[in-house]
Amino acid sequence: MYTLFFSPGACSLAAHIAIIDSGLPYQLRRLKFAENEQQSAEYLKVNPKGRVPALVTDRGTLTETTAILLFLAQMAPDRKLAPLDDPFTLAKLQGFNSFLASTVHVNHAHGRRATRWADEPTAIEDMKRKVPQTMRDAYRLIEDDMLIGPFVMGEDYSIADPYLFVMSSWLKGDGVDIAEFPRVKAHYERMLARASVEKALADEAAS
Repeated sequence: MYTLFFSPGACSLAAHIAIIDSGLPYQLRRLKFAENEQQSAEYLKVNPKGRVPALVTDRGTLTETTAILLFLAQMAPDRKLAPLDDPFTLAKLQGFNSFLASTVHVNHAHGRRATRWADEPTAIEDMKRKVPQTMRDAYRLIEDDMLIGPFVMGEDYSIADPYLFVMSSWLKGDGVDIAEFPRVKAHYERMLARASVEKALADEAAS
C-alpha cells in the first residue's frame, strides 16, 4: 500500500492521476497549505523539503513529481505508462517532464512564491509581472515543438500527460488563455474526459 501526500491544486495532482492509472494500491493524505501543514514537524519527517507530492513506499519515501511518475510507471509495467523498453523514447519523455519541472513550474512559481528568489518588493513585483510572458513562451515551445499529439508522446498515453494537464490548468491563473495554444487545449480537454482524471479531481474536491 502506497501513501500519497497531496494538496489540492498543487502539482501533486499529476502523481494522483498517475497512481490511479497504475492500478496500484494507495491511500491519500491531504495537506492543508492554508494551515501550513506542509511545514509541520510531522510532515517534515516524511519530506524535509516541506512540499508535495511525497509517496511513501515500503522502501522509504519518494519526492519530486518526475521521480514519482517514473516509479509508478515502472511498478506497473503492464499499464504501459512509459516506454520502459525503449531507452531513447523514455529519455524523450523524461526530457519533457524535466522541462515542466525545471522551467514551466518555476515560471509559475515566480507569480506565487517569488519570495523564494528575492526580498526586495520591486524585484518580487517584477517577477510577478513577467509570469504571463514566461508561461506563454514555454507553452509556445510545447505547442509547436514538444507536444506530438494527441498525447504528449503521440498515440500512447503516458506519465507525461497528467503532468502537462496540471501545468495547463494553471495557465488561466497565470494570465494566459489556453486557447492561444489549440493543440494544448485539445490535450487538456482530452484529459478531462479520462476516468482517472475525473476520479482524482473528485477525490481532491471531496478531501
